[in-house]
Amino acid sequence: MTNKSCCYRWAPREEIRRVRRVPYLAGLFLSLLVTIPAARCADAPQWMHAAANAALPEHDEKTNAVLLYSEDTLSVQSNGKIKKVERRVYKILRPDGRHYGTFRADFDAETKINNLHGWCIPSQGKDYEVKEKEAIETALLGVQNGELMTDLKSKILTIPAADPGNIVGYEIEQELRPYVMQDVWAFQKVEVPVREAHYSLQLPAGWEYKAVWLNHPEVTASGGAGQWQWVVNDIKAIKPEGGMPPWQGIAGVMIVSLFGSAGGQNNGFADWKAMGKWETSLTNGRREASPEIKKKTAEITANAPTTLAKMRVLAQFMQKDIRYVAIQLGIGGWQPHPAPEVFLHKYGDCKDKATLFGTMLNEIGVESYYVVINTERGTITPATPATRWFDHVILAIRLPDQLNDPSLHMIIAHPKLGRLLIFDPTDEFTPFGHLRGELQESYALLVTADGGELIMLPQLPAALNGVVRTAKLMLAPNGTLSGDFVEQRNGDYGTQQRASLKSVTKDADRVKFIESMISHSLSAFQLTKASFSNLNQLDQPFGYQYSLVAQNYAKTAGNLLLVRPRVLGSNSSDLLEKKEPRMYPVEFDGPMKNTDTIEIALPAGYEVDDLPPPVNADYSFASYHSKTEVNGNTLKYTRTFEVKELSVPLGKVEDLKKLYRVIAGDERNTAVLKPAAH
Repeated sequence: MTNKSCCYRWAPREEIRRVRRVPYLAGLFLSLLVTIPAARCADAPQWMHAAANAALPEHDEKTNAVLLYSEDTLSVQSNGKIKKVERRVYKILRPDGRHYGTFRADFDAETKINNLHGWCIPSQGKDYEVKEKEAIETALLGVQNGELMTDLKSKILTIPAADPGNIVGYEIEQELRPYVMQDVWAFQKVEVPVREAHYSLQLPAGWEYKAVWLNHPEVTASGGAGQWQWVVNDIKAIKPEGGMPPWQGIAGVMIVSLFGSAGGQNNGFADWKAMGKWETSLTNGRREASPEIKKKTAEITANAPTTLAKMRVLAQFMQKDIRYVAIQLGIGGWQPHPAPEVFLHKYGDCKDKATLFGTMLNEIGVESYYVVINTERGTITPATPATRWFDHVILAIRLPDQLNDPSLHMIIAHPKLGRLLIFDPTDEFTPFGHLRGELQESYALLVTADGGELIMLPQLPAALNGVVRTAKLMLAPNGTLSGDFVEQRNGDYGTQQRASLKSVTKDADRVKFIESMISHSLSAFQLTKASFSNLNQLDQPFGYQYSLVAQNYAKTAGNLLLVRPRVLGSNSSDLLEKKEPRMYPVEFDGPMKNTDTIEIALPAGYEVDDLPPPVNADYSFASYHSKTEVNGNTLKYTRTFEVKELSVPLGKVEDLKKLYRVIAGDERNTAVLKPAAH
């Protein structure tokens, strides 16, 4: 999708630890940005040499690098300032592992970098050293993902000779004053096995900590009297798989919350209720309506006869008239701008849009509450402690008791607040009453005056999301197929098309989307007519109507014609066709139901000799049914594919593989036509 759907409000300030590895996918960006600094011969520190002489962790021949040693030291002062030291030692095993020789330290007005060092211990020759003065400082500004401005800056340093067989390492020392006293020790890495990882915590007198382990057995801390240490060894790498859960849902981590003796406002979160109160403190006074907001609300709802109609008008105003633009400076990464400011400028990020929408709803007598959520389902689970692993803000709208309408689907029943409609005012293409698939069946933080409460959002019926395709076609004796198609794209399928076509103004360019879609199923065809329906009417299904001619669609075999009843669209997948055993569950984007009804008029002089068998495959997570039959001189193919559960556990992955293979076989099957007997 090209529309902006989330704010990534956690990414710059996910944790106290302000240093992150440069991800592999950023390698191209870094190759353009970073030049290799001049290095000098200088001995690497003893802790690097000690790690360099250690045995490698278990790995396979495809591993690009291993993390020999990881050390994170957190020293907290009584005034809430923190000194953080991070050390890493990698051994490069393959050419694709060279990017581990580039690292970055992020900082802002609340963070100071005291020291930045990198070293290389080559397999032959003398050690190399690079210092902070050779780093490139950059402010990653721009309009990527709608983020116009942020105060987050980075220092990026490249260690020379990060070649296979060599050891690279770095040390970063920072001082910071976080908004919330919480740290995440993410000791398990993607694609990189870890031999040894250390975490040390030093607290002043009167301070306490709470450590919660996820996806790893709890390790008892050693030490005491204000100093604690944890050590883990031989941690396997997370191997990326298509359709896998987000890394936060599967990686071994320890989440540490800190609590000062004075009970300062920036303490860690004791529970979700405490986090909700922190969120509330950020929004106090931000939803006051200005005279301009009051006037605009009255103006655009004046002709709306019911409360629901007024709500729809306000939702449309938020989706169409308030642009997504993020300006996140300081606490602005977490705190919404006041509603009058958002209204004045006609732009804001997700929390800004939720704030303004809540303010305008209040003007028509409708209460609403912030809902803080992560756009990757599975990031937050019931086992997750109160932590800031959220990247998006939406709203829960309290429905009046008498308001019942079948178009409002995303409703939860709250024991105290009654019926709550969940809606995302940032999502400009999803109709009011719906919610896109990635947010369904996700855990989220409902923020009320009483604090925070972890809730699960419901899953919508599968029929509300998917493609309904019908076709009436004719097959000529020479194998040419021609005719008309009508497609109704519901839910996210319509959202995706509307988002893709948003900036396309020429009809000829819009047709290219249909041509591209058809090309995945037909190798040769001519589009003779194409149109769209309900491109801007969000309350109506998006639609395609098109006609085509496909020469040589039916293949000859002697005097027979072989015709594939499944003309367009594919529900099969090779996701699980891998040699390596699957390690993680499979996550679907959302519930969905695709249906096809294809009618093909037989060519004159031919009759059916053989038909593909019907298919009926039904599992708890998905089902597939298809049938090919003859009605007079018409070949009729019908099928339905439905995703019923959004996660397929590891124990059922083999069933999913079987299902995809069954679907692939059905999609390849052909009907056999023979000359009619006279």
